[in-house]
Amino acid sequence: MFDFEKELKELPLKPGVYIMKDKNETVIYVGKAKLLRNRVRQYFQSRDKGAKVEAMVSHIASFEYIVTETEVEALILENNLIKKYSPKYNIMLTDDKTYPYIKLTSNEMFPRVFMTRQKGRDKAKYFGPFTAAGMVKENLELINNVWQLRRCNKKFPRDIGKERPCLNYHIGRCLAPCTGRVTEEEYKEHTDGVERFLSGKHDEIIKDLEGKMLAASEELEYEKAAKYRDSIEAIKKMGEKQAVEDMADCDRDVLGLARANGDAVVQVFFIRGGKLVGREHFMLFYPDGVSRGETVENFIKQFYGGTPFIPKEILVGEEIADREAIEEWLTAVKRQRVSVIMPKKGTKNRLCKMADENALVILEKHGEDIKREKRRTTGALEEIKQALGGDFDINRIESYDISNTQGFESVGSMVVFEGGKPKRSDYRKFKIKSVYGPNDYASMEEVLTRRFMRYKKETEEQTEKPKFNILPDVLFIDGGKGHVHTAEGVISKMGLNVPVCGMVKDSRHRTRGLIYNGREVLLPPNSEGFKLVTRIQDEVHRFAIEYHRHSREKREFRSVLDDIKGIGEIRRKRLIKHFGDIEGIKKASIEELSSVEGMDSRAAKAVYDFFHNE
Repeated sequence: MFDFEKELKELPLKPGVYIMKDKNETVIYVGKAKLLRNRVRQYFQSRDKGAKVEAMVSHIASFEYIVTETEVEALILENNLIKKYSPKYNIMLTDDKTYPYIKLTSNEMFPRVFMTRQKGRDKAKYFGPFTAAGMVKENLELINNVWQLRRCNKKFPRDIGKERPCLNYHIGRCLAPCTGRVTEEEYKEHTDGVERFLSGKHDEIIKDLEGKMLAASEELEYEKAAKYRDSIEAIKKMGEKQAVEDMADCDRDVLGLARANGDAVVQVFFIRGGKLVGREHFMLFYPDGVSRGETVENFIKQFYGGTPFIPKEILVGEEIADREAIEEWLTAVKRQRVSVIMPKKGTKNRLCKMADENALVILEKHGEDIKREKRRTTGALEEIKQALGGDFDINRIESYDISNTQGFESVGSMVVFEGGKPKRSDYRKFKIKSVYGPNDYASMEEVLTRRFMRYKKETEEQTEKPKFNILPDVLFIDGGKGHVHTAEGVISKMGLNVPVCGMVKDSRHRTRGLIYNGREVLLPPNSEGFKLVTRIQDEVHRFAIEYHRHSREKREFRSVLDDIKGIGEIRRKRLIKHFGDIEGIKKASIEELSSVEGMDSRAAKAVYDFFHNE
């Protein structure tokens, strides 16, 4: 149960993003804050919230947050997460033109620099995003004053020497490459200065401008010196660089680490296409004497040895002893170059520090919660493994159940638990096709046969978007020895090696234990393993009942017209509207049926024959 009072007290007085969730773990609101503690507490303590906030707060079941270094970083991250989750209570933009960029057209002769709101797939260089158009205009003004790049749309070398220079040249704000008075090499020096400035190398630029300011002052050119002084001040104001969205359109993971008293948290930031789109944390145990670098190295080996996606870059804040070997291994797995980088400075270094800080927040505030969650998931799996004999590892559990009403509308359900947690994206439904009447064993045989036939087909044909290409570590069947025997028969016939357990209930229809290898395995009722089995049995039963109820309700609303070939939903509605009811349709001639909008002679004859050729 989410403890709001405790969580609100533990919110940090730092900038960041908060994520509100409902009882189904659905993100319903994403917001940013200059001080997380003050902002989030307002939702639960303020009396005059307004109708929208009141409605949202009534649906909040939990919240989480990500700490950032600056409010600007929080703003950019908020934008990314809103796009990812599309929360119900956030105002959504209709396009992606959110923040402005500065574009340097380095792909053309005599490059230009200007503001744009859309990054193109060209060879130009983009800098940003900036939090306001005013900031972009201020910097463009500075660039025009200091480096004097052209702003016209002339084509070079075609237009060189065709016209006189424009006003910008005469007021000292353009080098006038259109006149041929500046060479490409001379112009490139100015372009390089702009690129250094926009890349954040402000110290170099300021040092250069300070030299020019002193030189102008010594030559008594005070207006020129004042101009340089103002430029220096403007550059210093451009210090609000953000780290949560970099310019490289790249996939990378950022690993942060926090450790204390034998427990460690690794925070992973997932950056896709240059944007921070999500995060996940992992609890580790490290023995005495293990360095921070070894902790991160071991995590990389374990995590990326099992994850389906490996990014091009993995950023770490610690020195990795076997970095080259790990890079070689990951490159071989991905079949594309993978780099493990420990950045010393710049945006990437700030990302690592931000990940470290968030890992520390999680360890300090939620360490006990994480360990409790670990006991009820991976700890529970270990208990089940030991109870079954410990001769195979358990991570992925597939559970099956059959549901029907006295043999009618029989359906099968498949639910999946990975790492002790439900993986709802892998749930599957089966409508029983070959079994008539209340025969759970035959229905279970059909469901499992179809499931594992799909597995064989997808793996053999290397299906592009597979749904059944993963084998479970163990099957949990809702039922006793008869159900287990049926499942084992299917597994044997398919030539597979998957252990099968039955989940049995007591006389009061409560979970009692497991059937494995012909014997009943009883777990202590208060153990996490027993509670996990109960959750799995309840979930597969719920999923089956829900699907059966849906199928039954759908059948109850089904029309007899649905059994006629060529009559779909639209024609069915038009027939009912035209004749009033089924009796009217039965009495109609082929000519009358053909007169209905959308009915051709073939469809009319099909309807007529259906009612008159019984």
